[in-house]
Amino acid sequence: MYKLKAAEWRPEHFKLEVADRVATITLNRPERKNPLTFESYAELRDTFHKLQYVDDVRTVVITGAGGNFCSGGDVHDIIGPLTKMDMNGLLTFTRMTGNLVKEMRNCPQPIISAVDGICAGAGAIVSMASDLRYATPEAKTAFLFVRVGLAGCDMGACSILPRIIGHGRASELLYTGRSMSAEEGRAWGYFNDIVPAEKVLGRAQEMALSLANGPAFAHSMTKKCLHQEWNQTIEQALETEAEAQAICMQTQDFTRAYNAFVNKQVPKFEGN
Repeated sequence: MYKLKAAEWRPEHFKLEVADRVATITLNRPERKNPLTFESYAELRDTFHKLQYVDDVRTVVITGAGGNFCSGGDVHDIIGPLTKMDMNGLLTFTRMTGNLVKEMRNCPQPIISAVDGICAGAGAIVSMASDLRYATPEAKTAFLFVRVGLAGCDMGACSILPRIIGHGRASELLYTGRSMSAEEGRAWGYFNDIVPAEKVLGRAQEMALSLANGPAFAHSMTKKCLHQEWNQTIEQALETEAEAQAICMQTQDFTRAYNAFVNKQVPKFEGN
């Protein structure tokens, strides 16, 4: 079966680079702090969907250009037009933005966000929907929907954010729209680490490369189970993981790891 090559893609609304089986997505409108438009939302959604069909990407890093991650939906290109839409148009938009999160969670590759500066609105959601997050000391993460007269329940925030930082902390951020500092984010378990601005992308890519060199199929199973088991009982989760692990035990990477251990070598995983 023919596999897509992400390295051959040329997105219109952001940069995409592939090196060493790591794809780096860069939101690239630095003069506006990298806001999203209708078109970039859709292209990000479609990109994460297509990543399940590639064979040259094992992990994904997403970042922003110019010292900011993403300022959310563009005020002029999105917010203004939304005030003039009917309910059908509004639902089409909100379902489309939700589908971006759905595709990020269904994408088999681990996703790592490198967050600097402003990370607000939909930008905060993109970082939230990632698997790992690294921040600079200057990172300010705000789920600021309430500040524009909207509910905090946007793009899965009321489901995902409490699972990361706890119900009370998530409630405060979603009700007030205030910024979460990098230090708060690390203390609350939102950020995996805080890294100087000049090193944060490198740190994310370093972790991405480490994961890319690991057992890719097993990593995709881990991500799948982390997502699926939110809505399962312990008994259901145990069965899900029993099935997943039995499948992983049939992979060549499992055999490679065993043979490497026996021969006192470091295993070289090939992802199958």
